[in-house]
Amino acid sequence: MSDAKNVVLCFMAHPDDAEILCGGVLIRLGELGWDVHIATVAAGDCGSEKLPGPEIAAIRKNEGTAAAQLIGGTYHTLAEPDVNVIFDKSTNRKAIDLFRQLCPTLVITHPREDYMLDHEQTHLLARSAAFSFPIPNASSIPLLPGTHIPHLYYADPIEGRNPYTGEPVTPTVTIDVSRFIDRKAEMLACHASQREWLRAHHGMDEYLEAMKRHSAERGSLIGTDYAESFRQHLGHAFPQNDLLAQLLP
Repeated sequence: MSDAKNVVLCFMAHPDDAEILCGGVLIRLGELGWDVHIATVAAGDCGSEKLPGPEIAAIRKNEGTAAAQLIGGTYHTLAEPDVNVIFDKSTNRKAIDLFRQLCPTLVITHPREDYMLDHEQTHLLARSAAFSFPIPNASSIPLLPGTHIPHLYYADPIEGRNPYTGEPVTPTVTIDVSRFIDRKAEMLACHASQREWLRAHHGMDEYLEAMKRHSAERGSLIGTDYAESFRQHLGHAFPQNDLLAQLLP
């Protein structure tokens, strides 16, 4: 991978988080020639009421791979157990090593405050890895040419609300994904183990409909049918220009 290649890494907790929260932006970046990578910290081993952990984890890995491949992307997982995602030394090391291998230009992850702790701990892992992976001694994996601290964005919390206050989250940038909503739904539908369980439980395709409802709510902010919203991390040493707004006006 050369230093001229633009790489987006969507670093989320579970299989299907990326498709729900930023699938449209990933599609748009892919069309601009970016390398698209989707990574999950957790293996998805709690994603079934009937199947044992290793079996459903294997299924969910295949589903994540299929969804990424639909848009020419690559899927990765750190394979940590569901509901046990922890910011600790070993998991932090795995995250830094993955970032070192991929050398992302742009990272999208969960916000600091979200409805479950797997998401919040993933946020910490992403922040740590984004800041640390360019440090030469942070990993034994060789630095790629052009390595630098990437742009970092936080996707919406589930339902776009702060789980502690119930208040709507105000984004710093909202991106139109109206032309790509069907492809985004196709990516999400690859996660059949989740879709079928919810369809049987709710009697409708709630999995896809919930995604479309939230995308429509975000679209109303900018006068489009569907959109995805983000907040940019503007901490010390991180890039300050709004790359998403510049790339995807």
